[in-house]
Amino acid sequence: MRLGARIRSLSRHRLGLAVSVLIAAGAALLSVATISLAPPGVHSRSVDIAAASTQVMLDTPDSLMVDVRQDAAMLDGFTDRAVLLGNVMTREPVRLYIAKKAGIPVEALMVEAPLTARQPRRRRVEPGREMHVTDVVATSNQHRLSIQADPTVPLIDVYAQAPTAAGAEAIANAAVDGLRRYLDDVATESGTPSRAQLELVQLGRAHGEVINAGSGVQVALVAFLLTFAICCALVVFVDRVRRGWRLAELPEPRPTD
Repeated sequence: MRLGARIRSLSRHRLGLAVSVLIAAGAALLSVATISLAPPGVHSRSVDIAAASTQVMLDTPDSLMVDVRQDAAMLDGFTDRAVLLGNVMTREPVRLYIAKKAGIPVEALMVEAPLTARQPRRRRVEPGREMHVTDVVATSNQHRLSIQADPTVPLIDVYAQAPTAAGAEAIANAAVDGLRRYLDDVATESGTPSRAQLELVQLGRAHGEVINAGSGVQVALVAFLLTFAICCALVVFVDRVRRGWRLAELPEPRPTD
């Protein structure tokens, strides 16, 4: 009954409905585009989220995978070292290389270290990189890199997220290239011979794809419906206030003898 009465009340305010539609359409447009005044124009804003992944195997020049002379103890040691290298990928030198290689600001890249039984929670966030409430709006526009170390074999899983598939691919591949370059620099500075150096074998280059195709239409539709519902509620509220105000201004009936 109340819903029908409110719909009937709305039908009498065509101007309010027209304004509500215009405001809702504007909100839907702003949810998927940005409007600039100088120069004037409308630019689409991507709300897509793309992902890419790749794997890195820790190996020796003699190859743990094919050389049967390598014992299980060495395999376990390399598995533990994968966790170490996964954490190295989150440090500043490697992050700087990844951001430069992917063509993004280093401040826009968020890297998550691998979790282990000894470290079941995320490490303390670096100063200046704390998450805020306003970051929820920019989630689809962020560049993320998640590193996971396999607890049983010397493998590092690299997962990247970006607004585009090409961007996700670039971040995932740059993470592997950055770690390899960092290890080469360390080996050069320490004078480690090539036969004693760790080798990183990437098991195929990363391939990215959009994981939420069509989300732009969904976001715009949700923004339109929510804004339209709020505007209609305001129209009904203002109408009730105006009617109450008019009733209050009417002269009170005189008592009859």
